[in-house]
Amino acid sequence: MAVEFVGIDPNTDRDHCPTVWVDLEAEEILLKGWTARPGTRSACEATSPANGPVPDGEAIVRLPARMAPMIREACDAVERARLR
Repeated sequence: MAVEFVGIDPNTDRDHCPTVWVDLEAEEILLKGWTARPGTRSACEATSPANGPVPDGEAIVRLPARMAPMIREACDAVERARLR
């Protein structure tokens, strides 16, 4: 697995720090964020075209909008890996 660090929440306290990585071999973006609040989770489930609640092994995570540049960078890295 070739996991590469992309970025961490610039406002982190180093204890609660949303983070972005990429796995270039698997062509995946890896995100660490805050767990969605129950109301947020319910709202996401209610508006999703998927059937039923979020299954085990999946999660709804929250990331601050200030991390958008890191998420774009991760998307770009995965796209570049796909072109190799």
